[in-house]
Amino acid sequence: MKENLKAKLIELKKEKNAVILAHNYQLDEIQEVADYIGDSLALSKIAMSVKEDVIVFCGVKFMAETAKILSPDKKVILPVIEAGCPMADMVTAEQLRSVKEDYPEAAVVCYVNSSAEVKAESDICCTSSNAINVVDSIKSKKILFVPDQNLGSYVGKQISDKEVILWQGFCIVHNRVTIQNLLHIKEKYPSAPLLVHPECRPEIVEQADFIGSTSEIIREVKKLKDKKIIIGTEKGILYTLKKQNPDKEFILLSEKLTCMNMKKTTLKDVISALENETNIIEVDERVRKKAYETLKKMILL
Repeated sequence: MKENLKAKLIELKKEKNAVILAHNYQLDEIQEVADYIGDSLALSKIAMSVKEDVIVFCGVKFMAETAKILSPDKKVILPVIEAGCPMADMVTAEQLRSVKEDYPEAAVVCYVNSSAEVKAESDICCTSSNAINVVDSIKSKKILFVPDQNLGSYVGKQISDKEVILWQGFCIVHNRVTIQNLLHIKEKYPSAPLLVHPECRPEIVEQADFIGSTSEIIREVKKLKDKKIIIGTEKGILYTLKKQNPDKEFILLSEKLTCMNMKKTTLKDVISALENETNIIEVDERVRKKAYETLKKMILL
């Protein structure tokens, strides 16, 4: 059955001149058929450069919006329109405009995990892999960082000459992991290195041997000689880690590290959306132009 679906998808891609982008947190069956797999920064850059007419973005809504912002001439499809990001919903453009009035001297750095409207209200965008460099590049000594307080806290600790004002948002998946979860795993695997995503709580990040985005974690794992490695990010990353490192064992920091939104997209959803050209992402042109500048500043760094 799966092989038949894969064959049908290959035909559809040719017929529609489409490319499939998938985030590292997607189901294995999606990553198996993707043309490109990566984190938000990598996929943002790919979205700008692909030659195909149609981008099928297997991720969540803000990611597909980002692709549309960067490639307005492309048709961007989100296979499951209900696949959203609760953290992105923790800040609205209206809320951000109101808070900006309280900090008129602050530059607004928005995490890519945000809506097009929030990006349009910000000065520059960032991802987990470049957040420190982005904040460090800004002249202003005050930074309003939205919406992830955990990533913002991590960045603030790395840059001593700036005040980072934190929005009270968080990734509901990474934020679930507690210090008790960490202590339990470390008791079982005391010598295994711990690699975590900076969306985790500060007390988890402080205990990590390596902190980075999904792409950075994947690269770091290749360098390690350890045969058992603890992974502190969404379980979808294990697909690539196991594929690239068959001789290593990966222990998930917590089974709580499962994003149900990222897991909503199935192979059947991709085929249906591409075949019928449904769930096409549109962004208001006025908003898109402003958000594009925010993203472009980040990409050109």
